[in-house]
Amino acid sequence: MNTQDLRTFVEVADAGGVTAAARRLGIGKAIVSRQLIRLEADLGVQLLARTTRGASLTEAGATFREYAAKVIADLDTARETIVPNGELRGRLRIAAPLSFGPTHLAPVLAQLGRLHPSLHIQTCYSDRHVNLIEEGFDCAIRFGRPAPSTLLARRIAPLYASLVASPDYIARRGSPETLEDLLSHEALLQGTEPWDFVDGDKTVTLNVQGRFKADNGVAITAAALAGLGIACLPDGLIVEHLASGALVRVMSHYPQPVYGIFVIRPPGQHPLRKVRALTELLIERLGAPDSLSNNPSG
Repeated sequence: MNTQDLRTFVEVADAGGVTAAARRLGIGKAIVSRQLIRLEADLGVQLLARTTRGASLTEAGATFREYAAKVIADLDTARETIVPNGELRGRLRIAAPLSFGPTHLAPVLAQLGRLHPSLHIQTCYSDRHVNLIEEGFDCAIRFGRPAPSTLLARRIAPLYASLVASPDYIARRGSPETLEDLLSHEALLQGTEPWDFVDGDKTVTLNVQGRFKADNGVAITAAALAGLGIACLPDGLIVEHLASGALVRVMSHYPQPVYGIFVIRPPGQHPLRKVRALTELLIERLGAPDSLSNNPSG
């Protein structure tokens, strides 16, 4: 039995179809179909019920998928155990944020590819929180605070954020001085999360309101530049606008807590060596003075 056929079957099962699995694997649909047919012929059972809308597991397929996934995981672990310092091979599938990914993370991933020429790196840039297990990702890079879950999080760098607005907005609406003042201002929101502030030795949570919402930090930055309201944004997105005067900090006497940049991975005893290599490189690169973790007081 071909182990690559097993990998392909697990991908098709998890992706829900040949097309999606082929996209994940970076190969043609015809190749995926041939591998599935060969595996079913070897086993003598039908693993997938194919329709025009995709592919679903048969009862035998659902049972076999669990065993196949375990075999693949055990093989990968065994390979890393016996060749701990060997060349990184296979595929590394990463979920990264759209707001920072193409500008700040893509150069790090390119360096990883240069250091490991046999490693296939596939990155999905999106500000939504992907389901790592269901969508077949090895890890995700996330900013802020990891939500409680069974996923494992490794903090790789601090992340600083600031409240900002345009001079035009401040001229029209005034600058809030207290947390109570802020409730009467237009907040530019990314999601529904409340804003946190450091007040002495405690953290205060405020449920701000506003008419402009977007699921992307770049879009929120554009709204702030247009004078639509006050935004809470990571310094990496706004440092140039602060330097030019297009944005100014607001309520700096109530700073935001220091957040973090995290590598998130599915639960398991040990991270894959390729995930460890990515994590170490991110720590090395994002710990630099010009990384995303610029101190807002600087």
